[in-house]
Amino acid sequence: MKPLQPPAHKLLLSLALGAALLLQPLAAQPVAALSTTAYNELTSAAEYSAFLQDKYGIQIGEQLTRGDFIRDVAAVLPAKEVTDNAVAFSDLAATDSLHTAASKLYKLGILNGPAIEAKQPLTNLAAILIAVRASDLKELAYSYPEAKADKALAKLPANTASFSLKTKQELAAALDTGLLPEAYWSKLTLSQAASTELAQVLLGKIVSFNGQYKHYIGTIGDHDIYTKLQDAYRTSNIIQIPTLQNVVDTALKQNIVTGYNLKDSRYDANFIESLSITYGHSDLKHAIQLIGLLRSEGLDAKVQLEPKTSAFIHLKEWGEPYESETAKVVQIDNGNYITYAKEYDLQLEFQSAADKAAFQDIILTYAKKNQKDQPGLIAGSWWQPLYYSQTKLDDYKVIANNKIADGHYYAQSFSLTGKAQAVKDGFAKVDPSVKVESYTFWVDAPFFNYLNGESL
Repeated sequence: MKPLQPPAHKLLLSLALGAALLLQPLAAQPVAALSTTAYNELTSAAEYSAFLQDKYGIQIGEQLTRGDFIRDVAAVLPAKEVTDNAVAFSDLAATDSLHTAASKLYKLGILNGPAIEAKQPLTNLAAILIAVRASDLKELAYSYPEAKADKALAKLPANTASFSLKTKQELAAALDTGLLPEAYWSKLTLSQAASTELAQVLLGKIVSFNGQYKHYIGTIGDHDIYTKLQDAYRTSNIIQIPTLQNVVDTALKQNIVTGYNLKDSRYDANFIESLSITYGHSDLKHAIQLIGLLRSEGLDAKVQLEPKTSAFIHLKEWGEPYESETAKVVQIDNGNYITYAKEYDLQLEFQSAADKAAFQDIILTYAKKNQKDQPGLIAGSWWQPLYYSQTKLDDYKVIANNKIADGHYYAQSFSLTGKAQAVKDGFAKVDPSVKVESYTFWVDAPFFNYLNGESL
């Protein structure tokens, strides 16, 4: 093991379409409130719901209004530059708490105004059209010739002949892109009030189309997960960020830290923290066998490989260090070296909290070395494996992360909690302009012992 693996919602159909359009007489057959019956869609709605609550604090209730959906859509949209000019709505005062969200959507072309009708029930049609616009699909939608749109809409149990061309185009795009999952089509009455499940799915789709949902290469149960894992590792490189390394390398030379990691937030999995574990290592073979091990133990999880570079001091008395595709070495003034090693963090989001808790026993049994040449372990097992959680777990220990960022790149160094302030102060001494983020999290006991100077 290396001397330190420190770590680490609208438009209401813009109401521009207006209530008259949204409540067009549709297919005569009465259909129960939209609900999801297909197992995979139930799973999807539940998963989106958990994600929305975890990342945005959104809990979607029953009897949704247009105002509710406007507020939620505005909340999940990524920050975008919009004009500063004030927006005046005919039925929404500037002092109303919804005004900011409605203005954001208006400026982004999602709402047309001038009326919002915020207290009116949210219909299925309004929700879908809002979602299309919030997902940046307008240009695609408006490319549809009317015949193409009508062909797509023939899949729905609704008479859409009286709809405007733009409404047809947007609705057709929702079907063709998967924004509105196929399991909903046969049950859809467009004038009916949108269900909680549909709102959850549409908000989740908006998040996904804007690149703000989970990022992962696959799941443990995927037949091609091993190929994807190898591709992700082999196409990653040693990360070098001079603006950050000037600070953390100096801190390394001055013994403020004994090691650090460099990572790129664009690879962040964005998983639900209460279901996730981060597992750090350097050996690709170990990662492949770890996935197989978890599969053999009946665990499934989403998998993301986040490239990582670990830096640490290589003492000159250890002999000449070596360089390779996975290691770069730089000699420093005192004759020692800084080694930059290509590593990775596997982000794993399990299907339940119980599965997450079961992970540790598997690692301690099959991937934790306790003696030299110990049999029965997967390849590349470490004396002090590194895995951690952002939420509390039994038998895990609390440590600290000290992190500085430059755009989407960041450097981080793990420490005992009692030493976190010293690390933070040390970074600030090296460069007073840096902003250090420090927080605590839960790590496995062997790695905690390693930070504490204990062998096992």
